[in-house]
Amino acid sequence: MPEPSPGVAAAIEGELSLLDPLVRASTELLAQVLHPEYREIDATGRCWNRDTIIALLIADDAPRPGPLTASRMHGVELAEGLVHLTFETESKGLRAHRSSLWRLTGRSWLLYFHQATLFAVGPYDGE
Repeated sequence: MPEPSPGVAAAIEGELSLLDPLVRASTELLAQVLHPEYREIDATGRCWNRDTIIALLIADDAPRPGPLTASRMHGVELAEGLVHLTFETESKGLRAHRSSLWRLTGRSWLLYFHQATLFAVGPYDGE
């Protein structure tokens, strides 16, 4: 399998950092990864922006999903400075298909958009 482009590699590194509970609980670390215009549609269909998702994640009573594992991560550079990642996560028996757009902003790759869709294991595996 060929090495990913530098943009895809940076987006994967950024996405994996967001699975780290220490990053998810830090305003400063989240701000380093999320684009100022960040938007998210979560697995329940709710929409979030950068400020609201950071406030949700760092709150003392924030839901803690437990260890998140990622699999089947695939990235493609759609255009110069724009990477699309797709992958799956699992935590406490819940699985989600995930899709993220990463933008090169200055010298940093920042998460611009993210969407999650819960799914159950079935006969179709997405390939």
